[in-house]
Amino acid sequence: MMMQALRPAMRTAVRASTPAIRPTFARTLVSTRYTIDHEWITFDEDASSIGTIGITEYAQKALGDVVYVELPTVATQVASGEQIGAVESVKAASDIFAPVSGQIEEVNENLGDSPGLLNQSAEEEGWLAKIKLSNPGEFEQLLSKEAYQIHCEGGAESS
Repeated sequence: MMMQALRPAMRTAVRASTPAIRPTFARTLVSTRYTIDHEWITFDEDASSIGTIGITEYAQKALGDVVYVELPTVATQVASGEQIGAVESVKAASDIFAPVSGQIEEVNENLGDSPGLLNQSAEEEGWLAKIKLSNPGEFEQLLSKEAYQIHCEGGAESS
């Protein structure tokens, strides 16, 4: 009986002496934008000014089996819309354009040995390059996922 009477008092003492531990959640704003030429860029607006560039699923399907990927050179400064590489397939060849301005920080070396990664995982493992954005405002001017889907459904082709 005595223990039952002490329990509420002990709980209060423990609560008062123990600081409240509340989990903190970091909110990241990772978003993807698209170009009318079928490139995508994923950018974490909170963490860094590094974006990841690739070609879309729509583009890889239109190209067919990719046999060669020309990647940009690391440390190269590029302007939005500037050619940064090319993709060759059994059906066609297509230039790759920078969706934003910045400096190329890294390229996906795996594409040299396995260009087919673009067909297998165009928007994940088949990324092309990482770029440090010089003007993050350019990112917001690109197409949202919904706008890009409408663009593709309209039958618009890249030039």
